[in-house]
Amino acid sequence: MKKSDRQAAIAQLINQYPIATQEELMAKLKADGIAATQATISRDIREMQIVKTPDETGQARYAIFKPNNTNEQDRLFESLHDVVTGIDRVEFMNIVHTLPSNGNLLAAIIDDLDLPEVSGTLAGHDTIFIVSPSVEVAKQLHRTFASHIPSERV
Repeated sequence: MKKSDRQAAIAQLINQYPIATQEELMAKLKADGIAATQATISRDIREMQIVKTPDETGQARYAIFKPNNTNEQDRLFESLHDVVTGIDRVEFMNIVHTLPSNGNLLAAIIDDLDLPEVSGTLAGHDTIFIVSPSVEVAKQLHRTFASHIPSERV
């Protein structure tokens, strides 16, 4: 499994479940059919800037450290440039085509930003459907995304 896929799975798991230890994380990954050593998980935690933080009940759990959205937005724009092969808009939806195995990762980045232009995403292997609250908002999102994709791919 590619590192980016494993890290996307880790991000999804820690956002979905109250995971507080590497052992819990490894067990969840294993349950999803992803094998990884403790050293690999430790390295992923460091690279992804995962920290322990108290949840609403006061229990410690893993969370991705986000000092500000600027870094995440830069990551989104870099990813758009690097992995998007095309983008189409249909009414209030944008359909983003990516290189193989990049749909879920890019959708996770978009979801993490919690953009007001995005009501929701549905991602697959190499395609993301992005639903916006209106046609006008979808048009604006399309313009923004397209400005970060090389012109020959738009």
